[in-house]
Amino acid sequence: MAKGFNQRGMRSGNGGLNMNMIRQAQKLSEDMQKRTAELEAKEYSAQSGGGAVSVTITGKHQVKSLTIAPEAIHPEDAELLQDMLLVALNEANRLADEDKEQAMSKLTGGLSL
Repeated sequence: MAKGFNQRGMRSGNGGLNMNMIRQAQKLSEDMQKRTAELEAKEYSAQSGGGAVSVTITGKHQVKSLTIAPEAIHPEDAELLQDMLLVALNEANRLADEDKEQAMSKLTGGLSL
């Protein structure tokens, strides 16, 4: 057997992975999976047009609810309503992404995985 390797052919001694590092990596993986599931179940809401349009999405970016105030519905100005919908949807998605990024950054100590 070559020096520095065990019977399985894995490095031993200071150059190899130790059990503590492996346990830490497993714990990090479990924590990330748990936190991801929590974030996917969480809901994010945003409004636009001074509250005329309100949207709620999940952490998986699925739209849960969409509310349009009656005064926001003008037959001659459908484009404005479309714009308000886009703003609210994009803001809710941004909030979900930002929350996930912050949560994962806390778990990984800022490492980009």
